[in-house]
Amino acid sequence: MHPDESQIRDLVSTWLSATKSGDTAKVLSLMTDDAIFLIPGQPVMRKPDFAAAAKAQSAQGAPRIDGTSEIQEIQVMGDWAFMWTRLKVVVTPQDGSPAATRAGHTLTILRKQQGQWLLARDANLLAPVPAR
Repeated sequence: MHPDESQIRDLVSTWLSATKSGDTAKVLSLMTDDAIFLIPGQPVMRKPDFAAAAKAQSAQGAPRIDGTSEIQEIQVMGDWAFMWTRLKVVVTPQDGSPAATRAGHTLTILRKQQGQWLLARDANLLAPVPAR
């Protein structure tokens, strides 16, 4: 495996573990300052919007967030790369309410800055998974 691909896979793993532990600062360090998130039916989310939402989700009594990502493809072109994944996110409220699961694909553009791969753009196509 090429070192760039390995670094990108590490970024995804770190993102998921930092999200699960509520480490907002770590997640924010994994994206460019001009990061943009595209979510169906929602306005464009920029890094400051993401930061505010992530901090709210890591507050006392906030739901637990756990995810799994299956990387389907990574392509590297110089200091730019893209990947698409199959992502599943489970949000479990601490009040005992049922967990909500969303799953689907993401298309992510990454940029290498000062030797580190960072998320620059993300199109999140997750949809609710019906409870069984």
